Amino acid sequence: MSSEEKRSWIYVVVSVGVAAVYFVTVLSKVPGADVARIAYVRPMLIAIGAGIGLGIVASIAAAIASPKEAGRTDERDRQIHRLGEYVGFYVMSIAAIVPLALAMAQAAHFWIANALYLAFVLAALAASIAKIVLYRRGF
Repeated sequence: MSSEEKRSWIYVVVSVGVAAVYFVTVLSKVPGADVARIAYVRPMLIAIGAGIGLGIVASIAAAIASPKEAGRTDERDRQIHRLGEYVGFYVMSIAAIVPLALAMAQAAHFWIANALYLAFVLAALAASIAKIVLYRRGF
């Protein structure tokens, strides 16, 4: 398994784990509460920071575990990365319609922010999963 494929796996695991913890934590407060009073900003910023930090630490750990492969990329890796990022871009473009519609409907900031965060998570997952599929099925 190439270092780029390992990074894709790491990103899937980290993004799913961090987003799941965030959404369970914040959305568990919604039933019976006024969403305008739910403190979501700090937990969201912590989730974003934790996702970035955990991704970096896990990538470094993977590079230390197999130092010969770390940083080595070829044309295939670059093409797979490019195609995966295209998939992520299209998912983000489509998923961004929801927060836009919520803003136009003058929904609470809570719902707009969480829909936007979910759109980013879905885009990152789609890009990483597309890369994994391209590595596994061949490119």
